[in-house]
Amino acid sequence: MIRPLFALVLVVALGFACAPKPNLYTSDEIMQEFEPVYFDFENFTARGRIVIEEPSGKTTKGTINIRAKKDSIFWFSITPGLGLEAFRGAVTKDRVMIKDRLNGEDINMTFKEIETMYDLSLNLDLIQNIVFANIPHEFSYRDRLIRIGQYFELTQARDGFRFHSRVNTGHGKVAELTSTSMKEKGSLLANYHVFEDLDNQPFPNQMLLRLSFNTPDGPQASIINLEMIRTEIVDTPLSFPFRF
Repeated sequence: MIRPLFALVLVVALGFACAPKPNLYTSDEIMQEFEPVYFDFENFTARGRIVIEEPSGKTTKGTINIRAKKDSIFWFSITPGLGLEAFRGAVTKDRVMIKDRLNGEDINMTFKEIETMYDLSLNLDLIQNIVFANIPHEFSYRDRLIRIGQYFELTQARDGFRFHSRVNTGHGKVAELTSTSMKEKGSLLANYHVFEDLDNQPFPNQMLLRLSFNTPDGPQASIINLEMIRTEIVDTPLSFPFRF
């Protein structure tokens, strides 16, 4: 049942070189120096290539189409080949809905149910931030921030989960994100290897996501690789067809 869940969020490639001694900042210096960049859009559409590596070892390759309306809905469709849709899903503020046409293992769960079952922190805002390489939560003085070379290292604790973001000082986007449950069961790792310009904004063109979660059969992990082929910010409203 969990397999189609991993088509939600997407990212590629680990890498971090040795850096100088960290520079600690006062609260005032943080506000002056730290300027994370949020991807600005109202309606967004994209097409890309996706590879899903499942806990069983099975690998699924295909094409993914994405549509999003800011702060409202995130929609996707995955076609592995021969023009036959394998998955179609929609994420709203309330829940995750996924139609698995290959296996008939549909998902219709609230975010609270996902957290209880898999010990993963997910919601629409966080999924948007993961897809667009934004910092996961709004920055505040309760967060910890240091600078190491060309990166800001931001640590945030929210509702039983710890988020660590490595933010590039050049373009203000997240280069790597980890989310770990304080229960030490579920975790998420996102890496952003390539950024391209989209309407004068840095956009993560290649991404890798690793999800680790707890199941009745023990710990499991799945990896998603995504490379965008076409991306567009549109002014006209989009449709988000979905039906179980």
